[in-house]
Amino acid sequence: MPNTEFSLKARDKSRYIKDRIARLAVTTGGVGVLFALLLLFFYLSSIALPIFSGASIQPVTTVDYSHDQNTLALGVDDYGENGFVISQSGELSYLSLEPDTAKVLTQTRIVKNAGVFAQGNAAQGWFAFGDSQGGVVVARPHYTVSYTDSGRVSSPDIDFFNNGNPVLLDDRAKPLQKLTFALVQDNHQGVFVAQNSDGKLTAILADEQGSGIRKLFMPDISEPVTAMQLSPDGMQLFILSGHSLIVSVRKDDGFFVREVVDVSRAGNERKPLALNLLAGAQSVLITHANHSVSQWFDVLKNSERKLTFIREFALEPGLRFILPDIYRKGFYAFYADGTLENIHTTNENRVLSEKVYQHLPELAAISGNENYLIADYGTQLAIHKVDNPYPQISFSSLWTQVWYENYPEPDYVWQSTSADNSFEAKFSLIPLAFGTLKAAMFAMLISVPLAVCGAIYTAYFMSAPMRRVVKPVIEIMEALPTVIIGFLAGLWLAPIIERALPGVVAMAVIMPLGFILVAALWSVIPRPLLRRLPNGWHSIILIPVVVALGYLSIQMSSDIERWLFGGDIRLFMAEQGLHFDQRNALVVGVAMGFAVIPTIFTIAEDAIFSVPKHLTDGSLALGATQWQTLLHVVLLTASPGIFSAVMIGLGRAVGETMIVLMATGNTPILDWNIFEGMRSLSATIAVELPESEVGNAHYRLLFLAALLLFIFTFAVNSLAEMVRQRLRDKYRSL
Repeated sequence: MPNTEFSLKARDKSRYIKDRIARLAVTTGGVGVLFALLLLFFYLSSIALPIFSGASIQPVTTVDYSHDQNTLALGVDDYGENGFVISQSGELSYLSLEPDTAKVLTQTRIVKNAGVFAQGNAAQGWFAFGDSQGGVVVARPHYTVSYTDSGRVSSPDIDFFNNGNPVLLDDRAKPLQKLTFALVQDNHQGVFVAQNSDGKLTAILADEQGSGIRKLFMPDISEPVTAMQLSPDGMQLFILSGHSLIVSVRKDDGFFVREVVDVSRAGNERKPLALNLLAGAQSVLITHANHSVSQWFDVLKNSERKLTFIREFALEPGLRFILPDIYRKGFYAFYADGTLENIHTTNENRVLSEKVYQHLPELAAISGNENYLIADYGTQLAIHKVDNPYPQISFSSLWTQVWYENYPEPDYVWQSTSADNSFEAKFSLIPLAFGTLKAAMFAMLISVPLAVCGAIYTAYFMSAPMRRVVKPVIEIMEALPTVIIGFLAGLWLAPIIERALPGVVAMAVIMPLGFILVAALWSVIPRPLLRRLPNGWHSIILIPVVVALGYLSIQMSSDIERWLFGGDIRLFMAEQGLHFDQRNALVVGVAMGFAVIPTIFTIAEDAIFSVPKHLTDGSLALGATQWQTLLHVVLLTASPGIFSAVMIGLGRAVGETMIVLMATGNTPILDWNIFEGMRSLSATIAVELPESEVGNAHYRLLFLAALLLFIFTFAVNSLAEMVRQRLRDKYRSL
């Protein structure tokens, strides 16, 4: 037998090269897709995950500052470069805090014969001294920043209420024992409340120029007063006396006791020691003898506001005093051993716990931007820089119920912005995730039966000529922009459903009954006449039936409403506890179902049509009917493709943006009611991302929402592929 050697002809070499090039191109494309997915995942993670980082604190400088008298107040500017100190004698000293040039810039005396001292709202920065004659002098030290050719220049400055003249609180010219005040910037007035040497409370209302002083009625307090705090608007007065907190409300002619609350909650170990107002003055913080801090705020109960215990923070022994944040809903806790903690009250998140000082400082203050912390040791001032960008974010605040200020109970709330300066952002992702799933569920309930059943009929029963028309038409629907569908759903479909709601709902009953009636009439048509009709074109008959039944349902809407709902379906729904919004889940289900149908139909129809013909012929040859063949052979063989079609449609519905954005009303509520709206993750990203500040908590949370959508889509596709492979292996023998 002659030996034959392998020869590679020119044509074979060309094909080999083309094959290798094609393989390389396909491999490169696949690897590129995987790389792009990984890059997208890591990019989203790099922006979203830092939101869960804690706080850090770093020392900036320590300045020697020896003084003979006790320090009553101190402050630091937003750059950590300058500060001020107010001494017990009423002297104000402005300081340079630069390490190499630390010195006293200037000194001024706020009041002569200084007595009682009080600090106002930290965000406003006012301080008050009571003199020995029963008068009160109010001042606001600060630094004025200007920019010159040499750079930024900070100049010491001070503002006075009533031009620095004392506002008389005690007509008998006796010194005051306790003092609290509030300057209302909107109407240029000041509210002053003091306790005189006889233990009596006195209050006045004065304008900015010191004229028009009006005395206000004050309730009698029999117990010794531990502390007093006035809200920044001057409308609420909190008096800590013994174990009780007295809440007084200002009306036209004075303060009147609204309620008296036992803040110790009948426990001697919880004896209240100090009273502070949280940022925004909506919450009261009570420091107890057992080293705990409790939070209280007003809750509406039976149409009345009641100060309610909300939560308690069990701190470590050695707690000496707390310092509330200026704008955030948190506070610093200072311990005897120099440990410093920062706790965000709303989510009970302990974002910082570190031994910062060698021993307990005498006093501490925060800069206006909350970036710098200054502490007084008696002989030194220590300045630290605080990096605490996202204290309001934690796992519990995103995924569990949170009791927000003035809410009647804990709840899931998404509310990222408000016109109120004291507003606390509410970042619960539960309403957004719920809205995403709700919209997808109603869309799938409408689209899956129609798309799958349509795919079955088109692939198995419809004639080839008609299939060549119907299938491309449905596939072209895929190219219809979703913004157009959303526009039509919000401005055209939603008003129709609102106007003819009974008729729209009745379609779910009238349509099937109409189809059954048409089928019954079809069955009585003589066989010779049926044989004249082209096989596979029967569905054309249903087109006018669907149009006629839909038109009939809409026209009968008012009659149905009168027969079944007493002429007012809205009132009937309200009595059943169902609320109706014009843009709701029903509108979204119809519109988004219309958008998802082409995706599910195309893939499912291809899977059914691709079932080998010898399987169906063999089943029919063995005596099975067409329906038996469809159920036991065709659908089982095509089940992997049908399942993949449904999963891809689900991914499309979950990620849909424009339809949900334009047809839902974008209300982040938790309600399965099909007649109410929702708010999805994708719609929230589209609406709020252009308005969010780059790098802040809101901005990163929106990227976290995008990461969740990415992970969900990846998980759904992975699950779909696993199930598809299992089904494919199971029915491969067919």
